Amino acid sequence: MTSLGIRCHCGCLQGTVRPRGCVNRCLCYCDDCQAFACFLGRQEEMLDPYGGTEILHLSQDEMSLAEGRGQLACMRLTEKGTLRWYATCCSTPIGNTVPNRGFPVVGLVRACLDADEDMLQNTVGPIRMQVFTKYALQAPAPKVRGLFRGAICVLRIIGRGWLKSAHRHSPFFDAHTGKPAVVPRVLSQEERARVKVLE
Repeated sequence: MTSLGIRCHCGCLQGTVRPRGCVNRCLCYCDDCQAFACFLGRQEEMLDPYGGTEILHLSQDEMSLAEGRGQLACMRLTEKGTLRWYATCCSTPIGNTVPNRGFPVVGLVRACLDADEDMLQNTVGPIRMQVFTKYALQAPAPKVRGLFRGAICVLRIIGRGWLKSAHRHSPFFDAHTGKPAVVPRVLSQEERARVKVLE
């Protein structure tokens, strides 16, 4: 597959995505993704009119950061929440991972990709999955679709990742300790209340 560029809005953080396996392109309407957009102040760029965030699920070893690794930061809405990665220089979202590096999938946020729709279509195809539509910000809410296909794709990504030890080649986790590359910032209850204003 053709490679895709990763670029934060100011250009300090840059990298590459080289898909070699299954890629699940989806829209997630969950309130946590909406809160992440609000935390970054990037609602207009991250969310569609219904509050959906476009995400590409792929293996963490299929992406690399060539410049600006020192700008990489991580936040969690709760103590046990998803790790949500972004660039501190300009608050560009990068992707979402689970806290355990043994689950080698990243949900790469479309807003960080230096690629137009034609390039995405040619590289990974169209959006085939929509989830958590009950959190849509306006009616009529989009319909849930593509769950089975998306689940199969993610399972394939996990299986390939385990076979290829993808967790050892992740920009988000230390290859030796398995800990996140940076200490996650956990939002306080007051901070969570402020970023939930989209509800």
